[in-house]
Amino acid sequence: MDSSLYDPRSPEFQADPYPVYARMREAGPVHFKLFEQPDGREVPVWILPRWQDCVDVLRDPRFSAHKNFGEFLATGAQEGAELNPLARAYFGMMLFQDPPDHTRLRNLVNKGFTPRRVQELRPRIEALVTELVDAAAADGRMDLMADLAVPLPIIVIAELLGVPVEDQERLKVWSDHAAMLLDGTLRDEHLAVAVPSFLELVDYLKGIVEARRKDPQDDLISALVAAQDVEDALDDYEVLGTCALILGAGHETTTNLIGNGMLALLRDRAAFERLGREPGLVPSAVEELLRYDSPVQVTSRMPFEDVEIHGVRIPAGGEVNTLLGSANRDPAQFPDADRLVLDRGDNRHLSFGHGAHFCLGAPLARLEGEIAIRELVRRFPKLSLEVDDPQRRPGFVLRGCTGLPVSLGDRGAA
Repeated sequence: MDSSLYDPRSPEFQADPYPVYARMREAGPVHFKLFEQPDGREVPVWILPRWQDCVDVLRDPRFSAHKNFGEFLATGAQEGAELNPLARAYFGMMLFQDPPDHTRLRNLVNKGFTPRRVQELRPRIEALVTELVDAAAADGRMDLMADLAVPLPIIVIAELLGVPVEDQERLKVWSDHAAMLLDGTLRDEHLAVAVPSFLELVDYLKGIVEARRKDPQDDLISALVAAQDVEDALDDYEVLGTCALILGAGHETTTNLIGNGMLALLRDRAAFERLGREPGLVPSAVEELLRYDSPVQVTSRMPFEDVEIHGVRIPAGGEVNTLLGSANRDPAQFPDADRLVLDRGDNRHLSFGHGAHFCLGAPLARLEGEIAIRELVRRFPKLSLEVDDPQRRPGFVLRGCTGLPVSLGDRGAA
C-alpha cells in the first residue's frame, strides 16, 4: 500500500483510523514506514495490521518489549533536566522489561490485582459511580469524561496504591502528560511537557514511598516497599517505575473504555436501548466495546534476532508495531467486524494485549467499566450526545476523548 495513507499524526486518522486499517489489512500482512522523530531522525518501523500476526508476535519469545528511549527522552528535556533518574525510572516499568525481570516484577504486583482482591473493590466502585453521577446530573447534563470516566479510575487506583485521593487532580495531569512518552507520533511541544511532568510524578512518588517505609499501610506501595526492604526483590527505580505505571495504566485504559464505550453506544441507539432492556449483557457488551474502539491502539516489539514475517525480513533491533485497533476489526477473526454486536461470542480482542504482557489490571478495568456503563444506561434511558464529533486526545497509541458532553433527557431511574 501507499505508506502515505498511514499517517497516525493526521487529525483525520486520529478521528477515525478504522477505514485506513481496513485498507492495510487488505493490502498485505506487513507494511513498512519511516517515521520522523522529534530530532529529525527517521526510524524504520514494520507494521502488522492483522489479528493472527499480532498474536504471533506478542507471544513470540524472540521479540522484546524493551525500547530505546534515550535520544527520544533527551529531545523533550528542558535545559538542565536530570535524565538519568528519568530514564532509570521509565525503564523500571515492567512494561519495557523481558523475563526474568518482567516475571519478577509482575509476580510482586499481581498480589494487588487477584480476582478476589478486585471483587472486594466492587462495593467501593459502585458507591463512587453513584456519588459521581449524582453530583454531575443535577442540571440534566454532564460531561461523561470530566464527571465520571476520568475521576472514577484515578480515585480507585489512588486508593489501591495508597496515594492521597486529594492529590488526584495533580496525579491525573502528571500521568496524562507522562503518557505522551509512549507515543512516538507526538512532537517536541508535547515532549517538552511530558518529560518534566514525569520527573515531577517520580519526585512525588519518592515522598510517598519514603512515608510508607517509615509507616507501612494496607496498600500496594507499602507491599512494594516491603518486598524491597525484606526480600530485596526490586530496586528504588523499579519501585518508582512500577508505581508510576500502575497509576498511569490503572486509569488510562479504564477512562478510555468508559468514554469510547459510551460514545459507541450513543451512536448506535439500538444497541444502547437493547442494553437497557437486557442488563445481563453488560459484561459481554464491555468486551465488545473494548474490541470495537480499543483504548490502546498499538504496542511495539523489537526482535532479538533477524526474523521473517510473511517473507519480509525484519532485522534484530527493528521496531515492529502490532496494530491492536486494526487486529480487533480483522474480519478473519471477527465476523461483521465493523458492527457493534453486544453478545458477540469468542471475542478474543487484543485491547489488553496478549502473552506475557497481557494487562495486569484488566479485571479491574472490566469491573469499573461494567459498573459505570450499567449505571448510566439504567438511570438515563434517554441519554444522548450533545456533540456529533467529540474532540479526541492528541496522539495515536492511547485512544480516547478529551470531553463527552451529553444530555440526560430526564432524571431516569433513581
